[in-house]
Amino acid sequence: MDYVIREAVSEDTKEISKLMSQLTGKVIAPLHIENRLHFIRSSPFDSLFVCVEDGCIQGTLGFRIRENLEEVTRYGEVSVIVVDEEAKRKGIGRILMEYAEQLAVEHECVGLWLVSGFQREDEAHNFYKQLGFEETGYRFVKRFL
Repeated sequence: MDYVIREAVSEDTKEISKLMSQLTGKVIAPLHIENRLHFIRSSPFDSLFVCVEDGCIQGTLGFRIRENLEEVTRYGEVSVIVVDEEAKRKGIGRILMEYAEQLAVEHECVGLWLVSGFQREDEAHNFYKQLGFEETGYRFVKRFL
């Protein structure tokens, strides 16, 4: 199977909306995705990609550059990765993560990191560990909304 990874465009919003809804368990409107694409276009640090097979979007990858303040280095961050439920177990997640690693190397990052939610240990966390990622701590969040 041949997969193409390319930057997301406005015409992809409906399919990306479907993927994000699968990830969150909530309906994410295409307009919301279009607004995010507009934000990404103006950001020097954020990118959104889609993985396409035979003209159909099978997954999406958000990539971000994180510059460190305590030293002159940067990390690549997988800000989101979603594979369509019907396309799981076809290697698309692995292809997207390899692409993220390539992006990190191209941007002279010292590493690649991601934040994964809880209740995903069985699937996502094991997948990340198989790719060589290690747990490094906890994230603390203070919500305002």
